[in-house]
Amino acid sequence: MRAKLSIPLIVLPVVLAVDFVTKRWALAALDGGRSIDTLGGLLPLTLAFNKGAAFGLSVGDDSRWLFVPITFVALGLLIVLYRQTEDRDLFRVMAISLVAAGALGNLYDRVRWSRGVVDFFGPVDLGFWNFPIFNVADIGISCGAIMLALSFWQEEKRERAAALEAEAAAQTGDGSAGAAEGSV
Repeated sequence: MRAKLSIPLIVLPVVLAVDFVTKRWALAALDGGRSIDTLGGLLPLTLAFNKGAAFGLSVGDDSRWLFVPITFVALGLLIVLYRQTEDRDLFRVMAISLVAAGALGNLYDRVRWSRGVVDFFGPVDLGFWNFPIFNVADIGISCGAIMLALSFWQEEKRERAAALEAEAAAQTGDGSAGAAEGSV
């Protein structure tokens, strides 16, 4: 139980602090359309304000009032999922913590002003497509979502294996019981 509680108590403030500090830095360093090339130009830093959904998908001019309640619903679902998670499933706890931290980081931007969420990593040229500009909160959400999907997939695999074992045990148990009864 202690580790289950410790993970979000560490992950949430760390991700939120890094997100806040890096967004603040980006606002100051990249203001006025300035861009900085990092990693030999592989990861440019460019200030952008995302008023839309993930990857800049637009859902209207001022969609923040759509995303604020959606974020609260998502956070509520994450709390329910966290409570249902077994104490020893620390991978899932980490995943939930990362998604929640990222959601809170972007929620802060949506509530504080109408400019949108501060993004600054990218765009990354993949050769066939420019990967959209993103931020630390987005990294938390993306990594956490992937981890959460893996966690559910592993859980499903374990449940299927247990069901197959139970079915096999029931079949061998029925077969041996029938054979024992027939020999009496």
